[in-house]
Amino acid sequence: MIEPSSSPQDAFQAGTPAQKRALSYSNTIHQLFISVMNEKLPADRIVGEYFRINKKHGSKDRRVIRESLFALFRWWGWLKKVHTSEQQDATWFACLSLVAELEAHKWPQFSEAWREFANQSAEFSLSQASQILTSVSDRCEYLNQQFSHLSFNDAELLPEWFWTVSQVNDADKQAVIEAMCSRPPIWGRAQTLTQEQLIASLASKDIVAIASEFFDDAVSLGHKSINLNAIDAYQRGELEIQDLGSQVIGQICAPKADEQWWDTCSGAGGKTLQLRSLMLRQDSSASGEIVSSDIRRKPLEELLKRAKRAGFNGITTAPWKSDDLPVKASSFDGVLVDAPCSCTGTWRRNPDMRWLDEASVVTDKHALQLDILTRSAKAVKSQGQLVYATCSLSPIENEQVVNAFLAENSEFELQTLTHPFTGEQTQLLTIWPHEADTDGMFVAKMKKR
Repeated sequence: MIEPSSSPQDAFQAGTPAQKRALSYSNTIHQLFISVMNEKLPADRIVGEYFRINKKHGSKDRRVIRESLFALFRWWGWLKKVHTSEQQDATWFACLSLVAELEAHKWPQFSEAWREFANQSAEFSLSQASQILTSVSDRCEYLNQQFSHLSFNDAELLPEWFWTVSQVNDADKQAVIEAMCSRPPIWGRAQTLTQEQLIASLASKDIVAIASEFFDDAVSLGHKSINLNAIDAYQRGELEIQDLGSQVIGQICAPKADEQWWDTCSGAGGKTLQLRSLMLRQDSSASGEIVSSDIRRKPLEELLKRAKRAGFNGITTAPWKSDDLPVKASSFDGVLVDAPCSCTGTWRRNPDMRWLDEASVVTDKHALQLDILTRSAKAVKSQGQLVYATCSLSPIENEQVVNAFLAENSEFELQTLTHPFTGEQTQLLTIWPHEADTDGMFVAKMKKR
């Protein structure tokens, strides 16, 4: 629960309606920010619960609050040098003003009010950016000009421990930072329609969708918030929301229409649905089947609802109840292990997590990931495929897990993959966020001799 914070109304004089609203927004954003940082819960969850309880906010209010909050987390590697306490003071207003400049937010009346409040303190003399800031380097230069007594550099936008657990080439470092500090588009997948049919269906509802150049069932829905429940194509299961990087996993699996697959850590089943869709694209009466497992029952229930919405048969669930396999050993043509991980590859969508997590979220999961992969591999039949995937960008959770598995399981051998975005040939595939405006992913495919 969010506790009310002290109001800055007395300390900062609001002389106009815009300034009064700016103070109100500031108070709400501050409550949410402190709640996320103290409770160490995902910002999406905190914000969702706040808006569920506080229904007074209109759509514009929600946008100002939500986008300002997530922008604070996106640039917190720099802003924490400016705002060093938990109180609403001039430094807090400086941060709100700065993020509005850094991201060119479309509410100048509020960002100007925040800047004026900050400048009431002798500590600041903030000025408006002379032009729209488009790159991380531009933004860094802007902050260094605003604060001559501080020093900012691009690498600070990701926690220091990230650079120690990830292997980023020097040539790619700036591109990774740029990608991590921008929001990816909403990626969707044509599930029961062709790509062209889905684009036309969405266009009839004034929703612009752009075909992906990489996959013939993927579409970009841009960056604007979308009410999925108001989209007929989504309600009918014709459209599923799935990041393009995540879609790489199903494409690497490449299930045949008559194969038996096991999705061992399915969650709510995004990749299960993708696998079934890929089967049905080959044969509308595909005889193949997918069994989906998870240790949690509710996500599996959600999967079955999504499958029903799409009109998909051939999908069943088998929850993990113990360390024993919930399925028959040596019985699957393909097994997908989308292992639990640190999720560093999804930081673009969840910028708060880079400041809530520590290096242990990466280093502590290796043993669990190897155990899940080893046990799941027992379900692969001779000549079958074993696919290991994470949304992590660290070799500790990726290459090291696969190599440790292969060292103890000589009956499996790595397959050569083609990077879908660069064309590179590799056996251990990492999808970096800057390569195609996606989340980060890792995937390796093995074959049982």
